[in-house]
Amino acid sequence: MTFMLTLHYSPSDASMTPHMVLEELGVPFELALVDRSRNAQRSPEYLKLNPNGKIPVLVDDGLVLYETAAIVLHLADRHPQARLVPPLGTPQRGELYKWLFWLANTLHAEMVLYFYAERWADTPEGAAQVKAHAEARIAGMVDQLAAQVAASGGPWFLGADYSVLDPYVLMLARWTRRMQRPARMLPGLLPYLQRVHARPAVQRAYAREELVEPF
Repeated sequence: MTFMLTLHYSPSDASMTPHMVLEELGVPFELALVDRSRNAQRSPEYLKLNPNGKIPVLVDDGLVLYETAAIVLHLADRHPQARLVPPLGTPQRGELYKWLFWLANTLHAEMVLYFYAERWADTPEGAAQVKAHAEARIAGMVDQLAAQVAASGGPWFLGADYSVLDPYVLMLARWTRRMQRPARMLPGLLPYLQRVHARPAVQRAYAREELVEPF
């Protein structure tokens, strides 16, 4: 079977968000595993798709995209019937842009410092400091997520309508699960994360990636 859409992914990686979005859309797509245990993201073949050596990559009928936020926005725009983004030109669309780029450029970027602290330090002690400071900043950002969920009135991140932001928030919240103050500990976030995780599309993505811990 030929697929127009191929998502190059690794379980629990940043590809998790576009995977959940693809499942939500219900369109045919193929998953192509990037085996990080073999450093496949640095292989010549993969670097032709993404010269940064990062996951994910989406190939859409010849169009090659990387960056999680760009991929999910593209998918939502290509499939407007799914209503995963507010209409263009509306205040709600502006809110989605704000939060999508905040998730990608602020919270997601801080997660990189936490998980790969050794890249920013020359000693184990320095790496430990980088990681600790990143975790403290992430805790404050998770508070912002909880505040937005409360302000939106729910049940979803922007309010009444589910959007590409919701799987992105779930993924990043899941990445906090080993931190001293994981996102699930915030009373205002836990019911919201449970609602996102309960969606059938999210359940399918978790099953295909063989992920056990929800968040």
